[in-house]
Amino acid sequence: DKKKNHTNNNNNNNTNISHPPNLPLRLDAQNLDKTWFTETLEQKGIPCIIENIPNVEEGWTSSANWTLENLMADPKLRHRRFKCGEDDDGHSIKVKLKHFIEYCRHNRDDSPLYIFDSNFDDDRKAKILLDRYSVPSYFSDDLFGLVSESRRPPYRWFLVGPKRSGTTLHIDPLATSAWNTLLVGQKRWVLFPPQVPKQVAKGKYLIRDGEDDEAVHYFMTILPRIKNRAKYSKSSDYHNFACYEFTQNAGETVFIPNGWWHAVLNLSDTVGVTQNFCSPRNFTQVWRQTRKGR
Repeated sequence: DKKKNHTNNNNNNNTNISHPPNLPLRLDAQNLDKTWFTETLEQKGIPCIIENIPNVEEGWTSSANWTLENLMADPKLRHRRFKCGEDDDGHSIKVKLKHFIEYCRHNRDDSPLYIFDSNFDDDRKAKILLDRYSVPSYFSDDLFGLVSESRRPPYRWFLVGPKRSGTTLHIDPLATSAWNTLLVGQKRWVLFPPQVPKQVAKGKYLIRDGEDDEAVHYFMTILPRIKNRAKYSKSSDYHNFACYEFTQNAGETVFIPNGWWHAVLNLSDTVGVTQNFCSPRNFTQVWRQTRKGR
């Protein structure tokens, strides 16, 4: 039952938000009209899960091509180094894909490494990944496409994450929106709408000495504290509190509107692709952020 994978937490009696109560909406690419999506969801900044994009839209290869076993066996990819973290000085840590997949198989780390690579289109070997998927039609109206690749900020990533890895809570940069397609495995998500203050979403005053905000600890420990505080707090910070938790399955694409806080925890070994984009709907905010960052 899909509804069992989906939890809405709107715990404060003073909550007053304009979003539908059951988020994210779950839709199917087999009968989802692009114009309806644009005008009803993207324009209004409403997140959703779209099923079956890899099965319906052109440009996506069989899901079998994305399994860890087939990636490991691919002669062009297995020896290619992908970014899986940074050292204390901010330098990229890269490992060969074959070694990383072997690491996934024997992983026992509390907070594992996670391939989150934006440079896979830089060389002939890894560029074959671009031949295995295409930008879904719902997100193809990307104004950053008018900028040359050399001047465009990082915007697409190849993801390989073992169980318990994930991303800490964040808002996507430059006011961009994003889509994230999962091809293998399961991910757990939490979303906070833009009106939720940063310190509330991050649990700033609820993290104890010696604790970190890594994804696994955030989901298991900090997030429950945040939701519990929201139930009882009289602080104005929690006046419009809302958060939405759900599980993303293989073959599903999550749309994250600009300005939404989100964090992700890999419930199993996962493979996916994600891109940030600027459409006419969020152009004004992106322009302001881009100008500010220059």
